[in-house]
Amino acid sequence: MRKSKILLIVLVAAVALAFLAIILYQPTENLENIETETIIDMVGREVEIPLEIDRVLGTSPPTTLMIYMLAPDKLAGWSFMPNGEYIPQKYRDLPVVGGWFGTQSGNYENFIVMNPDVIFEGFHTEGDFRDTIYMRQKKFGDIPVVGVAETVDILYLKQPIQFVGKILDVENQSDELISFYDRMITMVSRRVSDIPDNEKRRVYYAEGPDGLMTDPKGSPHSQLIEICGGINIADCPLKMGYGRTEVNMEQVISWNPEIIIAGDQIFYDKIYSDPRWREIDAVKNHKVYLTPLSPFCWFDRPPGANTIIGIPWTAKILYPEKFDDIDIRNLTKEFYSKFYHYELTDEEVSQLLNGV
Repeated sequence: MRKSKILLIVLVAAVALAFLAIILYQPTENLENIETETIIDMVGREVEIPLEIDRVLGTSPPTTLMIYMLAPDKLAGWSFMPNGEYIPQKYRDLPVVGGWFGTQSGNYENFIVMNPDVIFEGFHTEGDFRDTIYMRQKKFGDIPVVGVAETVDILYLKQPIQFVGKILDVENQSDELISFYDRMITMVSRRVSDIPDNEKRRVYYAEGPDGLMTDPKGSPHSQLIEICGGINIADCPLKMGYGRTEVNMEQVISWNPEIIIAGDQIFYDKIYSDPRWREIDAVKNHKVYLTPLSPFCWFDRPPGANTIIGIPWTAKILYPEKFDDIDIRNLTKEFYSKFYHYELTDEEVSQLLNGV
């Protein structure tokens, strides 16, 4: 009996030791020796990031789209689902993790379970940028949060593009995007710089399904109008953050725009048959243009690097006589191939441009 007890104790001890050995020698993620480096982000914070970065998320569309344009295979998920077509299926199939932008309030768990190497914090509507980044870092724990400034102002896109390209080790691609941007902004700026104020096109940016929301001068959502030499005729309060100031039909009639840029397909499809809009010059002269929307809008929503291709498009609809030598079809193919990683057919280009 005594022998049996001793044998049982020895057997239990042996099993316990074996189990302990399995635990001690089982390889685990947190024991991996990950090489890191310390960088200074665009708000002056020291951030320790992995040397090898393979999975990245952005907390809002401008940074997310910049990641996609520069390093699509490193993007782990979208802030929002891309519109329609003209994007390779493998990227369209990435999960939507959300974020903090416009009317959206993100979910931290959605980001954490994706196990990103780095999270880029850019444009947001939650108060002080720096305070928001510190708050994000606290919520995300060990996942590095890197601040990227000026992601929505098209006049200052070069720095964030260079910065993100360097972090993601795709500097050749960021140089390509900056080169395209420089070509467009320089060409357009030079040609519209000498237009007298009394000859500038008067433009209304129509948002929403009824066209009665807009963004006046000074908003990042309507920047392309002034950049391309037009006058934003919306005389209404500037609504910060998400924008979209509500106006009424009487105001639009009194402004009487020469050109209307439509940001909504529903509104565009019905404007010529809506009697309320019939006497406005832009409608009478068939000068209403639907901004290309797929896979990302060329004019706005979100503001950011996706609107670079909108520079020549907007210039051409405002001043076709000044830009008649610009081949917008070839520019579109070039931009989509290099930065949306999609080869457009001639038919697809026609669908995108909608007659421009």
